[in-house]
Amino acid sequence: MPLTDQFHELIVARAGSLSPAAARVAKFIDHNRATALANSAAELAARVGTSDATVVRAVQALGFSGISDLRRSLAASLEGRATPADDMRRTLADVGQGAERAIEFVIETHCQAIEQLRSPDTKAKISAAVTMLQPAKRIVVFGIGPSAPLAHYVMILLARNGRRARALDATGISLADQLLDLRDGDALLILAYGRPYREVVATFAEAHKLHLPIVLVTDTLEPKFARRADVIVPARRGSADRMALHGTTLVVLEALVLGLAASDQATSLAALDRLNDLREAVNGKRVDIG
Repeated sequence: MPLTDQFHELIVARAGSLSPAAARVAKFIDHNRATALANSAAELAARVGTSDATVVRAVQALGFSGISDLRRSLAASLEGRATPADDMRRTLADVGQGAERAIEFVIETHCQAIEQLRSPDTKAKISAAVTMLQPAKRIVVFGIGPSAPLAHYVMILLARNGRRARALDATGISLADQLLDLRDGDALLILAYGRPYREVVATFAEAHKLHLPIVLVTDTLEPKFARRADVIVPARRGSADRMALHGTTLVVLEALVLGLAASDQATSLAALDRLNDLREAVNGKRVDIG
C-alpha cells in the first residue's frame, strides 16, 4: 500500500469504535488532508457541521493526543513518508487493548522473520557476508538512531573475538569526524532501513571512494541504493508500516560474529582467553606487577 494511504488505513482500522459524528469528522479529514492540516478544530467543526469538541474527541478516538499530533501525521501522509508515531498507531489498532495480544504480536512477528532467516537463500547471503568481512583488518559497523546500540553491541562481540572493530553512530555533521577514520583494509557492516538518509548516503560514498567492501543488513532500504552494497542480508523489522522490531537484526549480527569466529577459531579463542585473564586481573585474583 502506498505511503499516502497509511492515514486512510488508520481511519479504517478505528472506524468501528467511532461515533457517527466522529466518523463524519474522520472521513472529512481523510478526504481533505491539506484543508485539515491548515485549519483549527473550530474551523474543521464549521466545515463538517459539528462542534469543535466533537472534532477534538474524534481526533483523540483516532489515537492522536490532539490537533497538533494529527497535523504531524497529516503532513507525513502528504509528503509520502511514515513516522514512528504513525507506525505505532497502526500497530496498536491491530493489537487492540491489553498486553496479551501485543505480546503475541511481537512473538509471532519474530517467528515469521526467523523462519525467513532459515531459508537457504538467506543463509547463503549471511555466509557470503562472513566471507566478505573475514579478510578485513577492521570491521566498521554503521548504525544510527535505534540501530546505534546494536552497532555498539556487535562491535564489542567482534573485539572479544579478536577482531578490530569500531562503530559509526554519529548523526549530522558529527559523522564526518568518524568517517575521517575510515582507512584501507576496513570493511563496512551497515545497518540501514527505509529511505537513504543523508548519513548512510555519505557513508556509502566514502566507502566507495576508498574501495571498501560493504555488507548491508536491511529489508527496506531503497533497492536502487541498496544494490550499491557488495552483500545484502535481509533482516525484517516486522510488518510493513508497523512498529519496528529489531530482534531479527540482532540474530543476523550474532550469526555473523559466530561465523567469523568459526572461520578463525585460533584468534577468537586466544582473544577470549585473554579477556578471561583481564577479568581476573580486574577482580584482583591474579595481579602480576613484575
